[in-house]
Amino acid sequence: MSVNGKDYEIVKLLGKGKGGYSYLATADGKKVVLKQIHHEPCDYYTFGNKIEAEKRDYQRLKDIGLPIPLMLDIDETQERIVKEFIDGDTVYSLVKNDKLPSFCIEQVKAMCQKLYPAQTNIDYFTTNFVLQEGQLYYIDYECNDYMEEWNFENWGIKYWSKTPEFMQYLNEHPEI
Repeated sequence: MSVNGKDYEIVKLLGKGKGGYSYLATADGKKVVLKQIHHEPCDYYTFGNKIEAEKRDYQRLKDIGLPIPLMLDIDETQERIVKEFIDGDTVYSLVKNDKLPSFCIEQVKAMCQKLYPAQTNIDYFTTNFVLQEGQLYYIDYECNDYMEEWNFENWGIKYWSKTPEFMQYLNEHPEI
């Protein structure tokens, strides 16, 4: 795939989200994430212009000071984004394998201390977080205006341990 004329070799699919497919890619000997926006329907989320939302949300989270991967390039015509690759295990994988360090909960709560005063929620689902060398990163750029119903304490926490909600998701998505 190319982004603004620069070619990237796709190594593997990392995952499919509501808004796009994320691939591990390489260019110039460096690993990156290349996200291709998709326009597949999502019955529980309404999108506007996805590439504009990615740019806007990235800047919003950067301004808040959340630990996120750097956006390295964006090709608005092809709807592709190149991000810094954060190498590590997802919180989802760590929960699944009973290996989530307790400090991860502390770190996500510290993120909330930055997000809530900025009237912002992120997608607290555990596939959106990677632990690298003791630092938790939010690897998605999706964010929304704050609603108590969707904050970490009322929604996200349900997936940060082997709760009934986590186990149901795991049973319905054994491929992850």
